[in-house]
Amino acid sequence: MSTDDRPSPTVPSGPPDSPGQQDPQPAPGPAPAGKGPTSSTSAWSLLRPLVLRLHFYAGVLVAPFIFVAALSGLLYVWTPQLEEVVHRHELYVPVGDERLPLREQVAAAEEALPAGTLRAVRPGEGPSDTTRVLFDLDGLGESHRQAVFVDPYTGEVRGSLVSYGSSGALPVRTWIDLLHRNLHMGDVGRVYSELAASWMWLIAAGGAALWVARRRRRKRVRGVLLPEPTARGLRRTLSFHGAIGVWALAGLFFLSATGLTWSQFAGENVAGIRAALAWETPSVTAEVPAGSDGPIGVDVGVDRVLESARAFDVDGRVEVVYPVADGATYTVSELDKRWPTSADAVAVDPGTGAVVDEVRFSDYPLMAKFSRWGIDAHMGLLFGVANQVVLTALMLGLLTVMVLGYRMWWQRRPTGRGPALGRAPGRGTWKALPWWLKAIVAVAAVAVGWLMPVLGVSLVLFLVVDALLGRLRFGTVKTD
Repeated sequence: MSTDDRPSPTVPSGPPDSPGQQDPQPAPGPAPAGKGPTSSTSAWSLLRPLVLRLHFYAGVLVAPFIFVAALSGLLYVWTPQLEEVVHRHELYVPVGDERLPLREQVAAAEEALPAGTLRAVRPGEGPSDTTRVLFDLDGLGESHRQAVFVDPYTGEVRGSLVSYGSSGALPVRTWIDLLHRNLHMGDVGRVYSELAASWMWLIAAGGAALWVARRRRRKRVRGVLLPEPTARGLRRTLSFHGAIGVWALAGLFFLSATGLTWSQFAGENVAGIRAALAWETPSVTAEVPAGSDGPIGVDVGVDRVLESARAFDVDGRVEVVYPVADGATYTVSELDKRWPTSADAVAVDPGTGAVVDEVRFSDYPLMAKFSRWGIDAHMGLLFGVANQVVLTALMLGLLTVMVLGYRMWWQRRPTGRGPALGRAPGRGTWKALPWWLKAIVAVAAVAVGWLMPVLGVSLVLFLVVDALLGRLRFGTVKTD
């Protein structure tokens, strides 16, 4: 730390884990550069100032992105119920006496949307559910299809809405989903959510390490999980910030990891790793096997296809995808994402109605199962309402931790003349590390930056900005 940047003795200078003058126990400082840990200087003592500075700057600069992601994610958690209320007319009908054949329901939808290309149908599972017929339509974006809702008892078309993704999200849920994913800014906007997911685990891990080390130093294990009931001012804010952060740590790691699987850049790396390790989700064949006995150009129809799939225990809510060309199969897939997961699928020969291939969820590679479960839990679907409640508590905790972090920054401001906000932890933390610890940190940073490019690029930008600020303030470049 340079003497120019050393805080005044009358100014609380501690970062989020140090309340300045209120803490009579000074934090251990870094060892002189080039020296390893001694009996009184542990590796953590050497790293702590660097973690502290990183936690402060990342928290201040990245927290707004995480805040938006958490708030929009909180809204998304409850969109299944919101969707049912807003689109109730399209989704539900009075229960009738007898259902029409599925082909007649599809024909009614085709008549209502002659410009569309038929792609799939989702028969209603419950007695009051409509049948959803899905079409490709010119002008729709990627992963969007036009859904026509048909009364399965009368053949009446109840309405037509745009459906998004494999979950079949309707407009209200799609709007919130895209807000969470990219702020309605397309691929450019996806950088925001990837920035939030890339940094969230690192900020949370650094903060937890600082908090746990602080409480262990005071030999107060209970204080790691609970705030200090008698604390006041900055110390009180810190105790709630640290305790809530520790409780949320595992959940934040989970949301960060699963969120990155959808990201634009890190997601590609994750997909490449899964492919290299044969962790990909298997799928049924899309082509009729050679030697099929079915007559060319003959289609047994969607009712027969669904009957064949049911005979192979493909039950519950399903989607029947039509053949895209001659020689292609129908595919019938289960859509239930609750626990236990139902994701079985079969391929059906359109000429004979025979099942020619099947994939059972029980046969998925273990990592493919974890991926499925992780994504569904991230979306609040895996355990139904219980999943939604847990995610709600986690998001509220995360939002609270961020608000408390900014409050501490405000509380640490000088009481007299000076900066409007608390000062950042002092400079010189990188230079004070021994060479071997610098090497470990550098290798880890390069590896993480390769896996999560947005984190890597943003970290470099932070260092550049910090160096420029050092030049402006001191006349020379001072890096950490």
